Amino acid sequence: MGGPLLWPSEEPWPHCDDAHLHVDSGFRQSPAEVWLERRMQARRHRDPGGPGLTPEEEAIKKRSAARLAERLDAGPPWPADCPVPMLPVVQLFLRDAPLLRPPGQADLLQVLWCPYEHDPDYKPSTALFWRSAAAVVDVLAAPPEPYEADYPGYVPQPCVLAPEAITEYPNSLDLSPEMRAMVGDWSRWQAAGVGVDSSYADYPREFYDVHLADAPGWKVGGWPPWGRTDPYRRYCAVCDAQMVPLLTIASFEWDGGEGRSWAPYEDQDAAYADHRDRGQAPSQPTQVEVGRTDNMQIYVCPTSPEHPHTDLIQ
Repeated sequence: MGGPLLWPSEEPWPHCDDAHLHVDSGFRQSPAEVWLERRMQARRHRDPGGPGLTPEEEAIKKRSAARLAERLDAGPPWPADCPVPMLPVVQLFLRDAPLLRPPGQADLLQVLWCPYEHDPDYKPSTALFWRSAAAVVDVLAAPPEPYEADYPGYVPQPCVLAPEAITEYPNSLDLSPEMRAMVGDWSRWQAAGVGVDSSYADYPREFYDVHLADAPGWKVGGWPPWGRTDPYRRYCAVCDAQMVPLLTIASFEWDGGEGRSWAPYEDQDAAYADHRDRGQAPSQPTQVEVGRTDNMQIYVCPTSPEHPHTDLIQ
């Protein structure tokens, strides 16, 4: 996640060609500055009485101040550089995520996005690339970076993945009326002998949705986490086939409430610890936040992954 990507040196780096009129969000930092701030914050949490800025950090701070002065001298409306180089979001190999179902001989999916919000849904625009990893001989060493980002949550923190296959069930909103009535019947949960906490007696469907349905976090395939809207089908703009979820880009791997039951076993203790004074919580290793701590679901056409994809904030 967050790069670097196995990107051919001879292939142009993707840029976003949309107009980017920067709204004053109170946040104007380059990806390098975002990563620097995170590194400094982590160091302060490890060693509150430690040294101040390193020479490298001082240099980045000075460049930031000079860049901001240039921007202010130019005056409003401070349009972003266009076209904007896209940022790496995630790179997935077929060997790690068999549910990808790539086209042809491809065995690698690369997802990038523009770190600016786009109308009308106020979310980053995304780009998908399928390729054969073996075909990449010379790797691009220094890809271009965007001038700045709308929010730090649009700058993924580079980190490695530990893919794990799990079983999840559809959100209760995706169930038939008959199945919805069944999971809402407390007597059925009691008869099943699954040891469901009696606090769910009045709302058994909530237990189903929180602990069994649409697993939170980043995932390939799976069921959509409805909530902002009721379920609605999305259709391919080319062939009109019903599209399927390819990838969920999540703000958190699990939530801070009962949803912590989805945390991996090795993270259970950390999931229930108080991290307010300890820096970044383990439920947000990527430090990505889409929407307002929501999920971005990327959908693809099942008949041809090369048809245009679409996305949805939930």
